[in-house]
Amino acid sequence: MISLPLTTPILPSRCLLHKTRRQNSTRRRLLIRSSSSLQDQFTVETTKRVVLVRHGQSTWNEEGRIQGSSDFSVLTKKGESQAEISRQMLIDDSFDVCFTSPLKRSKKTAEIIWGSRESEMIFDYDLREIDLYSFQGLLKKEGKEKFGEAFKQWQEDPANFIIDGHYPVRELWSRARSCWPGILAHESKSVLVVAHNAVNQALLATAIGLGTEYFRSLLQSNCGVSVLDFIPRADGGSPHVCLNRLNQTPNSPLAGGSSGGRKASKQIILVCHGQGNNEDSAVINQAANNDQSQKTAELLLDLRVSSIVCSPKTASIESSGVISRVQEAAGCLGVDNVPHYVKTKQMNELDVESVLRKSNKDNDVIASQLDEEAFSALWNRSEKAWESLLDELSDEKSNPGEIMVVVGPAMTHISLIAQCLNLTKEALGLFHLDAGSISVIDFPDGPSSKGVIRCTNYTAHLGRWSIPITKPA
Repeated sequence: MISLPLTTPILPSRCLLHKTRRQNSTRRRLLIRSSSSLQDQFTVETTKRVVLVRHGQSTWNEEGRIQGSSDFSVLTKKGESQAEISRQMLIDDSFDVCFTSPLKRSKKTAEIIWGSRESEMIFDYDLREIDLYSFQGLLKKEGKEKFGEAFKQWQEDPANFIIDGHYPVRELWSRARSCWPGILAHESKSVLVVAHNAVNQALLATAIGLGTEYFRSLLQSNCGVSVLDFIPRADGGSPHVCLNRLNQTPNSPLAGGSSGGRKASKQIILVCHGQGNNEDSAVINQAANNDQSQKTAELLLDLRVSSIVCSPKTASIESSGVISRVQEAAGCLGVDNVPHYVKTKQMNELDVESVLRKSNKDNDVIASQLDEEAFSALWNRSEKAWESLLDELSDEKSNPGEIMVVVGPAMTHISLIAQCLNLTKEALGLFHLDAGSISVIDFPDGPSSKGVIRCTNYTAHLGRWSIPITKPA
């Protein structure tokens, strides 16, 4: 298990061009520098955990109608069922307070999840959904027909999208940032926030210091649960902020769906290898736990995995072997009884143990404990690994819808998530991953374009929801 504390406020404000090995493609590397980051605006005296939940499916979700901050839609039966599953997921969690948007679809979701708890529920109008002005109430096809270029900009460049003289995403980021001081000032250690898709994205992004260019980069599904930890600093300064998990959904995160309304053309699934049976954390190259690997393999059964790439260490090799065998066996048992061959390979760049060993560290090390040489070596390795993975996924011989599974240690996958978001190495403190967890990255426009983080640190297949998520792991 690894949790890397934030060492630098994160708010991208400048860009560096980073050339990749893929022909005719350019990636933007976001340099982390800001004096106006959210973390500079408040302090916390004790560790706080904030759990964000998006409302369940609404009538306008079902119709494909643009809701914005309008209050005409209500939960469907499916939406109520999703909220009930979320209630069961969170039933053992000791929340001190619930903040919720007063819009009907969010309010009803909050009431279902809150159940018989006696603690207070606070309605905050600033938690309403994004204001979309003339777009609100239109079917998506009507928006395209009526607004043409403006609708195209909303789809392709939402950070700069303007309508009726407003910049909705910029306004949303400002509003979300203003919500945090009130939420964190409340005398509570565990807070539930129930709101909407776009505003939850903005809350997550502003908490960890990401700008409007990250709109639609952190997926929020109906009743998806995300968890943020705010950890006080010894010097009393701005807190460490860590995204403990993103978008834990009532159903499997692999069950399909879209990313920002677009179906992923290709996908990378990051699998943290299982916890070794040897409890001595100093033993780095330890065998993966077969039970965790088997459960992960079974979770992936609904997918047709094309390839598996793993670290050259024993734990990763064994976990990838279990996944491969289950995939191939399932192919032989299918309706067509067609053997399914999964291409597997080892990638040295996914190995962080050798870097840690040179610094006399183990897998539980945090980034701030690494010397600068080891820290840079870890980041450079992950950059090479990410480029190699994208090259393979971009191969002309690969098929649309191809799914690649990457198996390795938590620190490697944290680095890959940061690479996907085009951050710098100072961002390694933003994420936490558990042994046996999975994280999913979608590529709606292909691997040469921006990736969308569908979920991180998903552990429900391991029975982790039996441990209240308001209690840090």
